[in-house]
Amino acid sequence: MLKNNIEIDVKTKCIEESRTQAQVAESIGTSPSYVNKIVRNKEQIVNKTFLAMMENLGYDVQLTYVKRNAAE
Repeated sequence: MLKNNIEIDVKTKCIEESRTQAQVAESIGTSPSYVNKIVRNKEQIVNKTFLAMMENLGYDVQLTYVKRNAAE
């Protein structure tokens, strides 16, 4: 299972970088409504647009793999 919180991650990084989601959307060539859809998505996905948004904000995306317990 992929554990993330795209909404908080993107919103926090936008604030830290003094950028809006609309500015990020424009700079990566997509619509603000699509960025909002990705940010609000509760399906816990990481896709090409999310990665482009974070890279555009100056961040590399790292996934951490943790061995889960057999009971999970």
